[in-house]
Amino acid sequence: MPGGLRVLAVDDEAPALDDLVHLLRADPRIGTVHTARDGAGALRCLDRALAEGRPVDAVFLDIRMPGLDGTVLGRVLAQFARAPHIVFVTAFEEHAVDAFEIKATDYILKPVRPERLAEAIRRVSQSGGPAGASGSGGPGAPAGGEGHAPRPEPEPMPVELAGVTRFVAPAEVLYVEAQGDYARLHTPNGSHLVRIPLAALEERWRDAGFVRVHRSHLVALAGIEELRLDSGRCTILVGGTELPVSRRHVRELRDLLVRNARRPT
Repeated sequence: MPGGLRVLAVDDEAPALDDLVHLLRADPRIGTVHTARDGAGALRCLDRALAEGRPVDAVFLDIRMPGLDGTVLGRVLAQFARAPHIVFVTAFEEHAVDAFEIKATDYILKPVRPERLAEAIRRVSQSGGPAGASGSGGPGAPAGGEGHAPRPEPEPMPVELAGVTRFVAPAEVLYVEAQGDYARLHTPNGSHLVRIPLAALEERWRDAGFVRVHRSHLVALAGIEELRLDSGRCTILVGGTELPVSRRHVRELRDLLVRNARRPT
């Protein structure tokens, strides 16, 4: 982005804020770093930047703060017409689900490691600007010049990996398996158990090309390698794993695969 990203760092603890600002300014992708010590100050800063025609691209936000805490502030920011990306920076793991619901771009645990912050900045930088901005290629822009809005960007899922919270995008997932009130995301590199029912994830990831094939399985349509019909039993091969297809889902799945195969590349 020309001139670098404009970001706001928010933390009520001065040493933590100073450390975060130092790390942000050390990254060449960052242009301007604003600071605030609480939620009210953050809103004033954002309003001032917007009035000056230089809206903030991303907010690096602590969660546990007096007054307006980070999750409440995040929900407020998510409603902005030109919503900045939200990156939570916190010492507490238990707010990852809140971050998911707010559609945060990333979730970093303190103490902040430079390489982890660099990854979050990369996510913001590659998005091309504020999360709620519209324009060429952005949410709400016409697709292919034909007046059709593109499908909304699918929501990633926060997962815990060796004490670090990261976000797994739908594009990384081959299929999802129901495990009670939880779901297990299967990727080429392993699996992750997340606290969300399969039905809820099906609703959230429908626009990402996922289709329900069984009461226990949600599958990425693009990841299906084979469709097998044998003696009235239907199965699919996904990432080398054979999965059953419920009888009531067979026709819908077959039609989707045919339409997908006919779609121009």
